[in-house]
Amino acid sequence: MDDIKIGEILLPGEESEQERRERRVRSGFWPTFRRAVRQIPFSRDVVAAYFCAVDPKTPTRTRGILLAALAYFVLPLDFIPDMLAGFGFSDDIAVLTAAIAAVSGQIKERHYQKADEAMRDRPNE
Repeated sequence: MDDIKIGEILLPGEESEQERRERRVRSGFWPTFRRAVRQIPFSRDVVAAYFCAVDPKTPTRTRGILLAALAYFVLPLDFIPDMLAGFGFSDDIAVLTAAIAAVSGQIKERHYQKADEAMRDRPNE
């Protein structure tokens, strides 16, 4: 996956697009995360990114970037189908890595605390 494609995926989008993505992310994040957790080496960061994306205190542009990446993550069909063992989440990981790197200063300690709580409350997910 090249930088141009990742850059296109991570466009924050208009407010209506962000709202649509947020609904998709809220409904699909945890089921997708459960399937992918063993393949994502930075799962705590992904969960913190989720909490940052749904936090109304997060700046709009940051929310947009994270919601775009997380929406791509929860989509069942993407560049590499998620069902392919060992490879299915590799494109998702690339997109999530780029998004988290782009907004890393906006993911706050409170998001990591929520991530830790959520991961503790959802063992083996």
